[in-house]
Amino acid sequence: MVVDVGAVLISAIMAGAVAIAATLVIERWGGALGSLVAIPTTIVPAAIGIWHGSSSVEAHANAMSMVPIGMLLNILFLGAWRVLPPRLEHRWSGGSLVTLVSILSVGVWLVAAGISTTVVSTTLTSIAPLWIGTFATLLGFSIGLRALKDPPDAPAGRNRVHPFSILMRGVAAATAIGLSVLVAGMGLPFISGVISVFPAIFLTTMVSLWVAQGSEVPVGATGPMMLGATSVSVYSLISIGSFPGYGPWIGSVIAWFGSVILYSFPIGFWTNRQISLGAND
Repeated sequence: MVVDVGAVLISAIMAGAVAIAATLVIERWGGALGSLVAIPTTIVPAAIGIWHGSSSVEAHANAMSMVPIGMLLNILFLGAWRVLPPRLEHRWSGGSLVTLVSILSVGVWLVAAGISTTVVSTTLTSIAPLWIGTFATLLGFSIGLRALKDPPDAPAGRNRVHPFSILMRGVAAATAIGLSVLVAGMGLPFISGVISVFPAIFLTTMVSLWVAQGSEVPVGATGPMMLGATSVSVYSLISIGSFPGYGPWIGSVIAWFGSVILYSFPIGFWTNRQISLGAND
């Protein structure tokens, strides 16, 4: 199968740009808005690229049905950043601690990705991909709600993150999205759906914020980000119907506004209110 190099490059460039723009929010306004940072961004060019790279409507639908699996993995990844630091800081500190948490959190993601790939591969013959994606969406939402029970403080950063770190977020996102589109063009849509949501932005955001601001800012943002991440799953499920009906561009607009209006805004308002109430207790 011929790979559309143009689709790969355009998707990667768009992903890098929106990643940089989205992640600046948490540095300026704090972790309470983490749920809004997690609105569909890099998945938009990825979905369009996967549409052009997929061999059929069904192949695109199958890939987008796997996106909620990837977002569930990302929620577990963010959960590792919430759980691990308090348990490791008595033996590790500074750069060693953030490096260890980074390695372990990516390890959690990779192990969970391997397990989910095996489970999904064995169930696809009996369960439709759409049902698997829907279940993963509901499970991710439930875990996100649990993460906001007794949330830690979510302050804004006091120091600026180095421009090079901000640039690297875009590079990491562009690489992940470009790879997903490339894989989709090779006839592996299931894998591309998961790769398209590799936590490149989350990882670089956590590390750069930790280095610049200390652990309080990134750890405080994990709960809102875990709950907000499900908006990407909502986008992917809507796109399964909107892309074939209206084309990739208008279909993507429909899916984006649908996920933001129906999920991100209500959840963002509720999350901010919950954290504000907790801070006033």
